[in-house]
Amino acid sequence: MEIAVLAYDGMTALDAVGPAQVLALMPGARLRWVAEQPGPQRTDCGMAITAAHALDDVRTPEIVLVPGALDVRGPANSPALQAWLRAAHATTAWTTSVCTGALILGAAGLLQGLRATTHWAAMDALKKTGAEPVHERVVREGKIVTAAGVASGIDMALTLVALIAGRDVAESVQLGIEYDPQPPFDAGSPRKARPEIAEAARRVLTTRRP
Repeated sequence: MEIAVLAYDGMTALDAVGPAQVLALMPGARLRWVAEQPGPQRTDCGMAITAAHALDDVRTPEIVLVPGALDVRGPANSPALQAWLRAAHATTAWTTSVCTGALILGAAGLLQGLRATTHWAAMDALKKTGAEPVHERVVREGKIVTAAGVASGIDMALTLVALIAGRDVAESVQLGIEYDPQPPFDAGSPRKARPEIAEAARRVLTTRRP
């Protein structure tokens, strides 16, 4: 199963690396890191992910994974990338996004009238793409699967493995990566965090956004 993971400058590393690690452990998986311009793509934490393939090298992947970023205007406004997404989506088995990657799918017109999720701070922006934003960790609409913010991409990928290969395989992958969340704080959602913490998080996001 060919899996195209989109890479671009400014992307959030965990959006891509977390689910990519999960999907890579699925039997028969063949990961392809793709970008408009192949080569190193600088993430928002300073590390680089090397995309070995141009978009045209991977035209009919069975799975497309679109990570997010603090600023997705580049990929969302790229005619070449948007055209590739629409063409690939026509033949994918699954088209997926993590965090604000949903805004990139939305810019391509793929979420029109569909329920979808994204980072909690980007719900208004998601609505403007024509999607119906929902505050859920993983949302499936047909063959489109969207995940909420950053770390939820791992949940999305495990959900996808279960849909494709069955629960037993998904559970074995989960055990293989020892994904057993036991966070030290119960503040991972705006519904749980204290108001002052939510406001502090918004300030951080706003400050880091270009």
